[in-house]
Amino acid sequence: MGKRGGKKFGKGGRGGGGGGGAQRRDWQDFPRSNERFENYYNSQDIIPEEEREIFWETLRKDLPNSFRFTGSKGHALSVQERLKDYYIPEITSIQYEGQNVEPPRPVEWYPDQLAWSMTTPKQVIRRFAPFASFQKFLVAETDVGNISRQEVVSMIPPLLMDLRPGMTCLDMCAAPGSKSAQLMEMIHTGEEDAMLQVAKQVKEGGASAEPFGPEGLADDGRTTGLLIANDSDHKRAHMLVHQMKRLSSPNLIVTNHDATMFPSIRLPPLPAAEGKVAPNRYLKFDRILADVPCTGDGTARKNVGVWKDWTPQNAVGLHAVQVRILVRALQMLKVGGRVVYSTCSLNPIENEAVVSSAIERCGGLDNVNIVDCKDQLPGLKRATGLKSWKVQDRENRFWSTWDEVEKHRAESGITGLGRIGEGMFPPSSDLPLERCMRVYPHMQDTGGFFITVLEKKSEIRAKPEDSTKVIPKGTVAALSEELDKKNGEPLEKIEALDDLVPHDAEAELERQKSASVAEATHQLPYSATNQVSTKRDAESLEDGLPVKRTKLDNGTEVVIGDRPVHQPPPLQQEQESEVPETSDATPAPGADTPQASAPEQAKPLKRKPGQPIEEPFRYIDPNHEELEPIYKYFELSDRFPRDRFMVRNADATPTRTVYYTSALARDILVANQGHGLKFVHCGVKMFVKQDAQRPDVCRWRIQTDGLRLVEPWLGPARAVTLTQKETFHKLLVEMFPKVDDGGWQKLGEIGERVRDIPMGCSILYVNSEGENKFSERMVLPLWRSLHSINLMLPKEDRRAMLLRIFNDSTPVVNTTQKRAAAATNTSTAAVEAIATEEEAIKEENVVIGQDEQDHMDTRETYTQANEEEDRFNTTV
Repeated sequence: MGKRGGKKFGKGGRGGGGGGGAQRRDWQDFPRSNERFENYYNSQDIIPEEEREIFWETLRKDLPNSFRFTGSKGHALSVQERLKDYYIPEITSIQYEGQNVEPPRPVEWYPDQLAWSMTTPKQVIRRFAPFASFQKFLVAETDVGNISRQEVVSMIPPLLMDLRPGMTCLDMCAAPGSKSAQLMEMIHTGEEDAMLQVAKQVKEGGASAEPFGPEGLADDGRTTGLLIANDSDHKRAHMLVHQMKRLSSPNLIVTNHDATMFPSIRLPPLPAAEGKVAPNRYLKFDRILADVPCTGDGTARKNVGVWKDWTPQNAVGLHAVQVRILVRALQMLKVGGRVVYSTCSLNPIENEAVVSSAIERCGGLDNVNIVDCKDQLPGLKRATGLKSWKVQDRENRFWSTWDEVEKHRAESGITGLGRIGEGMFPPSSDLPLERCMRVYPHMQDTGGFFITVLEKKSEIRAKPEDSTKVIPKGTVAALSEELDKKNGEPLEKIEALDDLVPHDAEAELERQKSASVAEATHQLPYSATNQVSTKRDAESLEDGLPVKRTKLDNGTEVVIGDRPVHQPPPLQQEQESEVPETSDATPAPGADTPQASAPEQAKPLKRKPGQPIEEPFRYIDPNHEELEPIYKYFELSDRFPRDRFMVRNADATPTRTVYYTSALARDILVANQGHGLKFVHCGVKMFVKQDAQRPDVCRWRIQTDGLRLVEPWLGPARAVTLTQKETFHKLLVEMFPKVDDGGWQKLGEIGERVRDIPMGCSILYVNSEGENKFSERMVLPLWRSLHSINLMLPKEDRRAMLLRIFNDSTPVVNTTQKRAAAATNTSTAAVEAIATEEEAIKEENVVIGQDEQDHMDTRETYTQANEEEDRFNTTV
């Protein structure tokens, strides 16, 4: 989906030329009509005549709510099972005005019924108790990241990428991250089972010395793939991190670059022959998602800006940016790889015209093929791509061909034609544009969307943009052309007064400033993904971000980034060269010399006022003295790699938190250090250091985020096995239950074990047994203090588990606080004992508390934007 930059109207999606920031109550009162909008689509048969009435009728209705179960497939199905077995039957039994209430339904074409949609009116939701219970479930699971609120049509592009474990993938315009999360799940498909199987083989002595596993999971069952999620806006990139961190993937890198000039990424060089210098290597991607900035007129069901401010010039102004992003994607793609191009606009100027222009610039169908996806996603209703359309100018005239425009220009000048270019018209060559996919709102009660899958057939050398094939905009350009005609002498075309500076001189000034000014703003020159940052989906956490606004030539207000709207210069030519394939451990890239890579530099990147300092990524020496005690304490197999542990400080010292990354992520971070790439996030928290009251205690505990990765390689010394739901319920409800003075007897089957286990971090294995089964296997970190134990989980995770497993909304109780209150009338010794216990756990939940605070801070921003939408529009 295309991108938005500021508050959504009532959190209703993206821009269509602005309109953000209004209150939700205004949306219902605003007339859902726009004569130019409707005439544009009706007059040129973009919507078949027999479908127009229902198309516009649907577009004026509110959009159904939809959501998706996230995370590993096994866990997602477990959460889904609770919905299907408990909440759906309760809702189905409700009758309203003599009719059965329609319950949430699975999206027909989404695999494994992991996406759902609901159309229940609010008056029904607020009246019946089962909906109140269902709403609590949705909110709780969303808070912990098990459910993602995402528009149905925005789920389509990742499903068409054919992304598998072991592949390298780039999401060029990723924030807020719902589609990135889908991609991440695909990269990790089958990983948990593969890791357990490989670890079992190793422990039984039947494994090879080298890492092994299924295809794509050959790193001892771990995926060898990588996702790079990018966004041009620094704050949006951090919102993306918040969304993606819930998946706890070491195979993720988040970057902050302009998508039109995304820099090439270095890889470590291969060993060179004696006497020769190893050639440079650069990463090429198996899959790229180009979900580009767009006008978002397919979001009219939830975005007042479409009805209020739609003009054809919005699409005309974005076309060039969209082409640049798609061309850059094709340059960075491996031969045989796929780019999925998508927008939430229905305008062919942003869709088929962009696809055809990019293919033409990349050498035609000999180099780039449009993949026919008609047989994919059975059950999804769709229309074929358009092969003919017209372009509307500022004076509401329609043009069928570029020749018509040039003829009129020669006779009457350029008035009203600003920014129209040849590439916006149907191509003269016979491209199979019918293979593009259009999803109209009336087909399955959704928003509107456009998707195209492109395959790279051979290496390309993209043609530069031809500025003579674009009508300049503005009165200065018109005056220049008029003087040209009157004087009979050619004059240099200028688009603005700033263009009186010679082009080459201006370009040189921009190049000189790129290492200072652009880096100081954390934004490369001409940040395309911020130019009209319209975001069409109310699925993100970004709603409260500060934005700037400007007006287009027609007076329409649009949300933009931190820069004025400019037309970026043409990309320099991509240079391709032959390089040897990489080893099996690293995905084999093609080689490319970046046409827009940032200059090499050793100094830290400067930052804009108010932006957080990005700490460096540094890898710990595999023989560091802090690692050996960790491996010994947890009986961690030497098979678990030591060369992927990372910290966020310049000294590479493990002081507080140790992160873990994949091998490819490590290679990229190390090889590109000091080369101008702006990395925002990488790595999963694996070990966290905290204070302990005894000197012989290992102060490093395993963080929940990294536990699933390391758990198969742990020894039995710190294992605690739980099989009874009653015991698990007690651990969830009570924080720090006592284990001394007979307290262990209340902890069921784990009582003796936790009584005798030494102080420090342990691992709780929650296994199914008999009739009283859990729906899934769970592994959780447990901390043994001086006098108590505690599950190391944030409170919102406890609440979600209590509701999902036990249908219990009991508040979580901190028993140390209760004991302290009860001790006011007891002996001094008792008070001292409680004080000692509190001191022992003082640092115990520091990281958990910080995680909760980060979560609260983000949700405060989210809620301020619109609390109703945050609660799935189902506030009871």
